[in-house]
Amino acid sequence: MSETTLRPESDYPLSVRRPELLRTPRGLPLEDLTLSSVVDGDVTPEDLRITRETLRMQAQIAEGMHRPQAAANLRRAAELTSVSDERVLEMYNALRPNASTREELEALADELEALDAPECAAVVREAVDVYSRRNLLAEAD
Repeated sequence: MSETTLRPESDYPLSVRRPELLRTPRGLPLEDLTLSSVVDGDVTPEDLRITRETLRMQAQIAEGMHRPQAAANLRRAAELTSVSDERVLEMYNALRPNASTREELEALADELEALDAPECAAVVREAVDVYSRRNLLAEAD
């Protein structure tokens, strides 16, 4: 999708004011997500997931509303759309204090970078730094 410039005052909420921009992961337009299409089997569980593009547009709206923290959260969420739910939970658990060694967290950051998730990787690298200073890293076996 090409980059669309969005303005909160005229485009928010996207589902109401710019539904033509929203698609499911399989490419269905938002207007095709109806009860009858679900009953007919035309909508799959995958179609009910948000896309990277939609989250990036939401981040752009948040920036326009002067909500940089919300925008950053939405950008990180966008990066994780290609990661399975199971893996996201594993990553979450790995980030608990004293749950992982420095090496395990550094490997997690490398994995995130390889998955085109640089902002998430930066959060993990920041956690390594903070956990190291606060003695919250697990000991290597």
